[in-house]
Amino acid sequence: MVDFDEDVVVIGSGFGGSVAALRLAEKGYRVRVYEAGRRFEDDDFAKTSWDVRRYLWAPAIGCRGVQRIHRLPDVMILAGAGVGGGSLNYANTLYQPGSPFFTDRQWADITDWQTELEPHYATAKRMLGVVEHYPHTGPVERIMAGAAEDLGVGGTFRRAPVGVFLGTPGVRVPDPFFDGEGPERTGCTLCGNCMVGCRVGAKNTLMKNYLALAERRGVIIEALRTVTDVRALRGGGFAVTTQNSGAWLRHGRRTVTAKQVVLAAGTWGTQQLLHRMKASGALPHLSDALGRLTRTNSEALDGAIATRVPESLEFTRGVAITTSFHVDDRTHVENVRYGPGSNLMGALATILVPGDVPLHRRLGHLIGRALRHPVRQLRLGSLRRWSDRGIIALVMQTADNSLTLSLRRRFGRLAMTSRQGHGEPNPSHLPQAHRAAEAIAARIERDGGVPAEARGSWPEVFGIPLTAHFLGGAVVSRSPEEGVIDEYHRVWGHPDLHVVDGSAVPANPGVNPSLTITALAERALSYWPSVGETDTRPTQ
Repeated sequence: MVDFDEDVVVIGSGFGGSVAALRLAEKGYRVRVYEAGRRFEDDDFAKTSWDVRRYLWAPAIGCRGVQRIHRLPDVMILAGAGVGGGSLNYANTLYQPGSPFFTDRQWADITDWQTELEPHYATAKRMLGVVEHYPHTGPVERIMAGAAEDLGVGGTFRRAPVGVFLGTPGVRVPDPFFDGEGPERTGCTLCGNCMVGCRVGAKNTLMKNYLALAERRGVIIEALRTVTDVRALRGGGFAVTTQNSGAWLRHGRRTVTAKQVVLAAGTWGTQQLLHRMKASGALPHLSDALGRLTRTNSEALDGAIATRVPESLEFTRGVAITTSFHVDDRTHVENVRYGPGSNLMGALATILVPGDVPLHRRLGHLIGRALRHPVRQLRLGSLRRWSDRGIIALVMQTADNSLTLSLRRRFGRLAMTSRQGHGEPNPSHLPQAHRAAEAIAARIERDGGVPAEARGSWPEVFGIPLTAHFLGGAVVSRSPEEGVIDEYHRVWGHPDLHVVDGSAVPANPGVNPSLTITALAERALSYWPSVGETDTRPTQ
């Protein structure tokens, strides 16, 4: 019998990896988690996004924060970094998708996903501490309700479900969620800086629930370790090689062996690792479907901003996302905020340009608008008090569009690239997002009495959408010809390798996907046998 260093190695500590760590520890497995990012205590997070060393993730130049930014030819991606993954910088928004997601043709005939996942959604909500309806009302919530009315969709307006310990603002109490087994918590102060990192301790990050409980059960979490190789061993199991994240010289490479490996490095990390291992022959049986059905949640990030701070309107007070409405039956719009002083991401914003015209006309529109109203555009484009003056509109769709990712050689190295994939073309802009942004701007002017304007993003000017929800590419499927993993999240051809993160998601949910990733992980891990029990899952 082979003596492995670990029963299971989990790569990544986000919504999928954290579920795997806890549930496998509960079932008696020896578990080691590798996380490329650093570990944060509450006081370690940046005070504002201008503290780039603590906010942005670029370890090779000393930035070890929570915000990753990746670029492909067809999309720019915002993702998370650190022990707790995307929970550290996500907007604590935990919607459950509608029926189009569960009935998508990629996986609909495998099982009744909506019914089967329902108990796992319930578990995920309990573990993540979901408050079903954000209870506070301020200027932003009223503006969003008004914009929905102006667009003729007021009946779709609702309060967001949020994963925050609201409690008494600023008051620290014993763990209120897990019968005292979890960490102490502090009531939310509505500072608005959820996406920079919650220094208060109110945000229900994975370090406050799944990972905290997993460590109490003996799970080892190694931070600042990047997995560079996962190699199938003769006779079964895997060798997993890691090195110091961002190291120039002292890589500190180490290899451990494990009977099973759970890939949960986020869609970017998991896909990149699988593509490299397929190209190198380390995982020789990987499906050729790898990279197909990569999704962006058909997403756009637009918004509206005023020329100066509307003194009667406090835009920064509240959690990051608090409300939403539907522009049409497949397009979901949410307000997003940063707290006072967190203005760095405003550098991505610019004049809203028509998206259905050639590049030279988009640039001409932008330049012409700037030249016709130079003073107004300078005020709108200023980063000074950007978070106090504007509302970001996060727009998502259930549309069936996708990208296909693959590797190409660039400057002597293999790097991921993209091309249009199955379904409709992945959109470079969303007309519905433009309409929503214009309606929000009109409401800011009406309620705040200051000039305001709809805004787009610099990537969108060049036909590249922004997404905070990069999904798919190693999706659930009926066969290895149609996807990378089976319904139990085992990799086709390598059944002791599992994908349990956003890259397994087969369709655009049209809402924030964190709750769905958690529920899918809960379901997948529920099928694992406890140590010493017989595995009842069918063999591949």
